[in-house]
Amino acid sequence: MRVAYDVVPGDRPVLLVHGFASTAADTWGVTGWVAFLADAGRGVITPDLRGHGRSDAPQRAAEYAPRQMAADLVAVLDDLELEQVDVIAYSLGSRVAAALTRLAPERVRRVVLGGAGPIEHFATWDPAAVERFVTDGQLPNDPTIAAVLGAAIAGGANRPALLACVQGMTGSVLDVPAGIPRFYVAGSADPIPEGVAELARTVGAEYLGLPGRTHMNALGSRAFKVAALDFLT
Repeated sequence: MRVAYDVVPGDRPVLLVHGFASTAADTWGVTGWVAFLADAGRGVITPDLRGHGRSDAPQRAAEYAPRQMAADLVAVLDDLELEQVDVIAYSLGSRVAAALTRLAPERVRRVVLGGAGPIEHFATWDPAAVERFVTDGQLPNDPTIAAVLGAAIAGGANRPALLACVQGMTGSVLDVPAGIPRFYVAGSADPIPEGVAELARTVGAEYLGLPGRTHMNALGSRAFKVAALDFLT
């Protein structure tokens, strides 16, 4: 497995973990996160998850198990000889980041989990409908499947890798070890992280709701950036 990543030098590096069917550049570069953190003097590490961007794209579901995805992040930290980092993640990336905290808790100082909640939405999809849509283009009855996967396919995503990622990450959780401070963030108009405010209260974590923000535009919020940096600082 080859995992592509970029680095902006700086103090106290922050690992940024992007979401499903996206790339580090689209998630963190276009939305201004890399520049914002760099301007604050923080180092920035932006890997492309396996199956995404410039990284290798295996085509078996087992290759996308949460622990395996998290192991790629450990490999990046090892390659950079970093013992510990702060982490900011979004959407599917939040589940990968949570898996990282369980696989190697000593490598994560603090973690910001955005755009994700206790419900793992891949698990609510009909697996057969997903496979038919990805492989044959047969439209599913569930409009969410068509919206999420259709946009990815239209953007040129690797179809077998896309399907394998859905299958491998289905049922993944947001569990984080109690000793790692975590901060949950979600747009108020985003149905995907449903229940995250209650989850934060239950585990005694901080939570920020972004008024009027959807899953697609929450990352552009300056309030999100400022609050995340304050939490890490």
